[in-house]
Amino acid sequence: MRQPDAGPTRRRGAVLEAAILRAAADELIESGYAGLTMDKVAARAGTNKNALYRRWPNRLALGIAAYRQLTTTVQPPDTGNLRDDVLELLRRANRHWGSPLGAILRELLAAAGGAAELLTQLPDQSVDATAGLWLTVLGRAVARGECAPEALHPRVATVAIVLLRNEFVTRGVPTAPDDVLVEIVDEVYLPLVRQRGSSAN
Repeated sequence: MRQPDAGPTRRRGAVLEAAILRAAADELIESGYAGLTMDKVAARAGTNKNALYRRWPNRLALGIAAYRQLTTTVQPPDTGNLRDDVLELLRRANRHWGSPLGAILRELLAAAGGAAELLTQLPDQSVDATAGLWLTVLGRAVARGECAPEALHPRVATVAIVLLRNEFVTRGVPTAPDDVLVEIVDEVYLPLVRQRGSSAN
């Protein structure tokens, strides 16, 4: 005998979580973090708010998880020259932070405030991920003989990106002019890296 139609299969686990994250990411793109609500995400994902709250304690945690779905892994440039590598990384970051997706990131950063445990979940705010990327670039420069191994320190490696981030966070600029990026590299980053090497002599 033909079995009666049981209706749509109820989604659970990873399938439901993926649907919620897709819905939240779509909401972020359409309305930004300011327009993200648990009600809207639940409706778009075809589930209820309880399913969201079981996975993310609040709107900010969900927003950060959704933002991660929209980002891609950044590969470090390898131009054969430290100055060009650093400028390329800064220009990439500048383009990203000045884009609609970057505007979402700035909203999330403002909402998170000093919540370090949430900030570390943002791919481009993770201290380890950021330091790893910049240490790779600086390590290649050391291998080429452009600077000494003493320059390989996480705070030294990341000082350029921290200075650029300050342009957005403290000055509130929508994008940094290219001459600011050049100034960061030529007046701060390269002199610091070279001084670290010469101080060991």
